[in-house]
Amino acid sequence: MTTSINHTMNIKIWTMLVLLSMLWGGSFFFVGVTVSSLPSLTIVTLRVGIAALVLWGMVIALGERPPNSLKVWGAFFFMGLLNNVIPFVLIVWGQTQIASGLASILNAATPIFAVIVAGVLLPDERPSFMKLVGVMLGFCGVVVMIGMPALEGSGRLLAQLAVVAAALSYAFAGVYGRRFKSMGINPLSTAAGQVTASTLIMIPLTLLLEGAVDFRSISVITWGAVAGLAIGSTAVAYVLYFKVLELAGATNVLLVTLLVPVSAVFLGALFLNESLETIHFIGMGLIALGLSVIDGRLWRQLRLTGA
Repeated sequence: MTTSINHTMNIKIWTMLVLLSMLWGGSFFFVGVTVSSLPSLTIVTLRVGIAALVLWGMVIALGERPPNSLKVWGAFFFMGLLNNVIPFVLIVWGQTQIASGLASILNAATPIFAVIVAGVLLPDERPSFMKLVGVMLGFCGVVVMIGMPALEGSGRLLAQLAVVAAALSYAFAGVYGRRFKSMGINPLSTAAGQVTASTLIMIPLTLLLEGAVDFRSISVITWGAVAGLAIGSTAVAYVLYFKVLELAGATNVLLVTLLVPVSAVFLGALFLNESLETIHFIGMGLIALGLSVIDGRLWRQLRLTGA
């Protein structure tokens, strides 16, 4: 049973989506720092484990109580599998073999999958022609902005397919996550429950496949990247994710993956002294055009003015 969603993207929702894209845009950088020092599964386990501690601290500070329903916790575990365990492991492993730029392009296929999956499984999220056009324009903008050289890189095919599979998993997670609104679970508790379930799945898997890590040998820089990944790109990001999902639906929240490369480029320019070139602005223009088509308000206003 689905719960009705207001699919109108107002300024508040667009602002949350841009902030979410900045937090997730930083995750590719943080992962890039950590993969040289830590095994893939260990990175994912630290990411969700630290995020769980931070989120439950926020829940308790606000006077909320953790859900005690087995049905709710079952949903948390399935959501954690779709939205954390599977995509995080696939992306981190993929980034050990392909560049972060290519990974972000492949990850930007998420809203394409989301439009298809949500259109099939959710009666109230059937894609309009304009939304399909907007998503494709946005994806083309990502490819242009990151650059064709990234697509022609020497990354292995299996690693690229792993990131594509992660994008598909995100799409299913967005659809599945719609149920938490009907359960009456607020976004903060949903985020905390999801990453807690993910942590409980990842700990035995990590110990079995990678063994224990000597944390004393980890550098301050690596710990800083882990903290940024866990707190900013996971704990805070998922509160925003579930809030937008609750307000605007699965296909709209997953538009964030079109904005993530834009955020990554701007963050690189601000903090890593990377230059913004003409191709970046062309790509961003295509993404902006695609998002405006999806939003629809500007085009409706132009039609009215023309009339």
